[in-house]
Amino acid sequence: MSVATPFDQRVTQAALRALGAGAGGGLRRLLPFVGPAVLASVAYVDPGNFATNIQAGAEHGYTLLWVVVWANLAAILVQGLSAKLGIATGKSLPELIRAHFPRPLVGFYWVQAELVAMMTDLAEFLGAALALHLLLGLPMGVAVLLAFVLVMAILQLERRGFRPIELAVAALLTVIALGYGVQFALSRPDWSAIAHGVLVPSLDGSGDALYLAVGILGATVMPHVIYLHSSLTQRRIVVPQQQRALLVRYAWKDVALAMGAAGLINLAMLAVAAATFHQQGLQANDLSQAYRTLLPVLGAGAATVFALALLASGLSSSVVGTMAGQVVMQGLVGFTIPLWLRRLLTSLPAVVVVLLGIDPTRALVFSQVVLSFGIPFALVPLLLFTGSRRVMGSLVNRPALQRAGWAVAGVIVALNACLLVLLLR
Repeated sequence: MSVATPFDQRVTQAALRALGAGAGGGLRRLLPFVGPAVLASVAYVDPGNFATNIQAGAEHGYTLLWVVVWANLAAILVQGLSAKLGIATGKSLPELIRAHFPRPLVGFYWVQAELVAMMTDLAEFLGAALALHLLLGLPMGVAVLLAFVLVMAILQLERRGFRPIELAVAALLTVIALGYGVQFALSRPDWSAIAHGVLVPSLDGSGDALYLAVGILGATVMPHVIYLHSSLTQRRIVVPQQQRALLVRYAWKDVALAMGAAGLINLAMLAVAAATFHQQGLQANDLSQAYRTLLPVLGAGAATVFALALLASGLSSSVVGTMAGQVVMQGLVGFTIPLWLRRLLTSLPAVVVVLLGIDPTRALVFSQVVLSFGIPFALVPLLLFTGSRRVMGSLVNRPALQRAGWAVAGVIVALNACLLVLLLR
């Protein structure tokens, strides 16, 4: 449990001064509010995104870029609503589910949320271990153990307040962004093809394209950070009722900034794969193969940058995933377990994959498809609560925003249904 350090107090005081000055102002006034969405955005550039984006770009070129764009817009909407919920109610989404839903349904929610957490951790932890394996030549078993130690070390920063962990995760996010900025420049992608892929929605008619599209969606709109974001904003800056609307406006700016950056990174991932692998007729069926293929194509430096970005992604998203698991358990069942024990339990699927010799990249893509099926379970109660005047008071969703939220939920459910039909054929 974090405590209010002097550093945190200075950030809070700066935020309160900005709120007292009213709306407007530049980046300096926004900075005290930036943080919760940065933590959430890391889950949108986790190793699952690496796997789905690279596979989509390598197999289908720039065709699925539009999926990344629309998934990121959906993420901005969803995370903004989650931040708003925490500010308006002073409670997290799991706490509200426990307070308003029947007990058997709450139990079901906890079980499915823990399963989603394990699938999330499968992607994040495998990605960090694989990066250590590629960079240091360690056996995967040793790499998994080292990844566990590094994640626990970063998690200890939470004991020193909210700002240190936010800054640490922001630094890792910067490594990912710089890494893909370098790769994007070196790969020299086709700008006209990028524009076409972004602006013209299309699938090639294959089940594989739909599978990857749903995987991209599952890797972009993450159920566990929908739960987490509402907790991050609920007590970070406490203001009187009359200032909450302005605080929500700053939270939306935080979300737009952080999710916009995550969206650009995802677009760069897919575009680099399209330019490096698809356009040159090369295969990149897994992340290890992508790393090895980059060596002769873009050089050893680019391959190392790729592995460093993957490591930063795996470590940061594992940290955020562990925090989300604690929020879900505390909110739904009223207790938590030690961080090291949660980290250990949710790491088990990754350990099983390593022990059985299962292809890590295929396990990553599969985990993202499973996550996509978990999105409605978080999104539906989020929309029910943020659309309720009894819960939200004057900060209740406006009709247009509520309709947009339900439209996003409907599209996700429809995509999942289509994928399920294809898989059962």
